[in-house]
Amino acid sequence: MSNAMYNKMWYQTQEALNSLLDKESQKMIEPPKNKVFIFQMLATFYIKYVQIFRNLENVYDQIVHPQKRILIRKILDGVMGRILELKNEMVELELTEFHYFDDILQDLKLAPQQLDIPIPKYFLKERLDVIRGRERILAQILTESGLDIPDVKYFKSLPLEQATKFIQIAERARQGRLRALFMKQIYLQEYRARQSKMLGDKADTSIAALRIQKVWRGFHQCKKTAREREEEMIFLGMNPPPLFNEVSATIKQAEKVNCLRSNVQMEHEENYQEAMITIKEDLKLIEGQDFKESLKDQIRQWFIECRNLTGTFPDYPEPEEGGSAIIFSDKTPEQEEEEEWKMSPSVFLHSMEEGNNLYKDTWMNKDESWNFVQSYDPEMIKQEKRKELETEIRLQVDELMRQELKNLKLAVNREKELPVKPKKAKKVKGKDKVKRGKKGKKDKDLTADRTIESLYKELVEEGLLIRAPKVNLSDYIGEYSYLGTTLRQVAIEPMPSLLDVRQLITLYGILPLGSAAVHEKAPLVKSLLLAGPSGVGKKMLVHAICTETGANLFNLSAANIAGKYPGKTGLQVMLHVVFKVAQQLQPSVVWIEDTEKTFYKKVPNAEKMNEPKRLKKQLPKFLKLLRPDDRILIVGTTQRPFDAELQSFCKVYQKIILIPRPDYASRYVLWKKIIQHNGGVLSKGLNISCLAKVTDGFTQGHIVEVVKNVLTDRRIRQQSRKPLTAVEFITAMATMNPVYKEEEESFKNWYAKTPLGKRRLSALNLGGKEKERAKGKKKGKKEKKK
Repeated sequence: MSNAMYNKMWYQTQEALNSLLDKESQKMIEPPKNKVFIFQMLATFYIKYVQIFRNLENVYDQIVHPQKRILIRKILDGVMGRILELKNEMVELELTEFHYFDDILQDLKLAPQQLDIPIPKYFLKERLDVIRGRERILAQILTESGLDIPDVKYFKSLPLEQATKFIQIAERARQGRLRALFMKQIYLQEYRARQSKMLGDKADTSIAALRIQKVWRGFHQCKKTAREREEEMIFLGMNPPPLFNEVSATIKQAEKVNCLRSNVQMEHEENYQEAMITIKEDLKLIEGQDFKESLKDQIRQWFIECRNLTGTFPDYPEPEEGGSAIIFSDKTPEQEEEEEWKMSPSVFLHSMEEGNNLYKDTWMNKDESWNFVQSYDPEMIKQEKRKELETEIRLQVDELMRQELKNLKLAVNREKELPVKPKKAKKVKGKDKVKRGKKGKKDKDLTADRTIESLYKELVEEGLLIRAPKVNLSDYIGEYSYLGTTLRQVAIEPMPSLLDVRQLITLYGILPLGSAAVHEKAPLVKSLLLAGPSGVGKKMLVHAICTETGANLFNLSAANIAGKYPGKTGLQVMLHVVFKVAQQLQPSVVWIEDTEKTFYKKVPNAEKMNEPKRLKKQLPKFLKLLRPDDRILIVGTTQRPFDAELQSFCKVYQKIILIPRPDYASRYVLWKKIIQHNGGVLSKGLNISCLAKVTDGFTQGHIVEVVKNVLTDRRIRQQSRKPLTAVEFITAMATMNPVYKEEEESFKNWYAKTPLGKRRLSALNLGGKEKERAKGKKKGKKEKKK
């Protein structure tokens, strides 16, 4: 796409945003009272903001004009934050983390795939050098300390006699196969010779020709029928067309253009930053002195006017009050009151409206026919830098004029200003001491004499700061839940799909960690718990959060910190160092694997030596230290949450995401993708639907393990003559234990005891009682009529 096309896309997106902001302001004035209508309103806004977010992210990634990108980034962050606010409102309304929009999507004529929230590419793009530098340092520390052990396959050496025996067995088997093939050929020759002797000269060539024709026509017709059937299936959309999975030349060309755009973006950004400095210097030389003299004249005129009106010279405004700027301010008290009245209840609506108005004033009708390459606009830089220059000069002039006013007062009025003594604040005995003591304790730095680099190295060597495997969130495969709304309407709570889980990880983990502006103002999520059976991808999701945001990964699992930093003081030092490094090198993820061990109801005898509950009392304190501008997320993973003490567990983890076993639709997609990823070829003989149906209860981990066991190097080479079948995978899976319904029910029952689960259960019970009362009243009315 050309620059003009992306400008057009931006224009259309801004139109949609402008319309949505108008609708939202109208709904704020007259909000609906019915709970169902409120949810529909919030869900509609949420879906529309997601569509705007998708378009804006694409525009910001591809547009090359540096000044446009600044405005788009501001609006993009605002839309991102508003999505998180609406999500928080929906959670508080429905008392569940999972929402279903089937009916609303149908009304808006959107596919479920259009609800997928993209991860902005600028999260990594704009920090690429920092991330690569950190990865190099981490790799160097791991290599120097001997912790970076490559995955090398070690083969057990065999004695010479045993090796010779193996070679002999293999050679004899090869010779036996060749001998059998040779004997088969001899047998066939003898059989043909016997047949020819029996028939003699009676063999009719016409019968032979007829037989050949029959076989050939049958073969030809079978091939033709198969081809026609394949064409019909492709036409009906049941089978993909040929070369469907191959990357087309158009896509390859588009990827090249994207790379070129990235280079042009960087070049234009560098030119823009240079121009900001040079244009400001030019303005200072050309306009600076004139503005300085003009400002002095205006202030002197103000001195004279005040002297004529009051008989004395005025007091010069202090710098904290704005200096001479407040003298010439045209703002009236009525305007200030109006501005306060217009304050929006949302933190991000104001910034979006500002960005939208700026777009209308600056870019909507701007003639850019002269700027084909979409470089910076020097006139806009001049306007911006002129304001900065005026502020700087005003500060200098204020100092000069403040002194001049003193001299005037001394000369004309013979007045000498006495310095005003600052009023001493009254001290309250006892309270001040306590506050000071607390502050001193809080601000105490246990490692003030050490650099961040040395602390970083120490954590790596101790194994507390680890390298996160490169995993994209898109690798977490699944399918949407298409019947969520329908099931809830008949009072059945559906299990969330894997893509619902993926969306929550994006909303609560990736978006806030990736954007400092969003994290600071959006509803703050400090901690996240991923609970689910073994093999559903909890660890993978933690790694995906780190990969998509470029975050550091700290491992504070009970097994990992066992024996490290012993004692109470050692534990405090460890947490202090982790917090300090995580804060300085944010974004950061603090991962606690098998986090139920930290909150054990009763520690098993086998684990008492490891002290798994060391962090139980310290984690709430760690959470209190986190401020909105600290992009640090604590993520716990557990497959046995019911072993933990529920109250303290839920006190630490703010958001709890229950990850279920994959449903049929997700298993179908998983089998296809994982087989292809491991070198398998999907043929007609491989019934994926049968595999997905038979493997109900098995997790992603089971499927990956089975596929890797079946698709060995030898089996991959055999696929051309021996296509894969479903039986091979089912046989390999027969030895594994699935996740039974009883285990899934135990997770559901545990979640119902969490704070959000309790609130939802009580709300559902209350709603059921109200319905029964309403039915009772209707029956009573009918009986009276009779």
